[in-house]
Amino acid sequence: MAVKIRLARYGSKKRPYYRVVVADARTARDGRAVEEVGRYNPMVDPAFISLDMEKVDAWLAKGAQPTDTVKHLIEVTRNPVEPKAPKQKMSKKAAAKAAKAAE
Repeated sequence: MAVKIRLARYGSKKRPYYRVVVADARTARDGRAVEEVGRYNPMVDPAFISLDMEKVDAWLAKGAQPTDTVKHLIEVTRNPVEPKAPKQKMSKKAAAKAAKAAE
């Protein structure tokens, strides 16, 4: 049996919410899953990712294949990246004052 770790879509129209599930590769996207191993909500800022890494590692050891998206979520969970601070764009007047002060 080919087992995949993939996303199952929940939530309402235009408000997706995903569960990370282990399922037979032949079942439907939102069909019966063998086990739920996490959750993913891309609609909040920053995106909410919650994975039970013990279960994920156990399924990977058994030969389950993660999809590309789930592979990325696993990498992000293992190696968290700090969110970048948004750059503040200076107005033309402020840039002119800063240039004048620098001289």
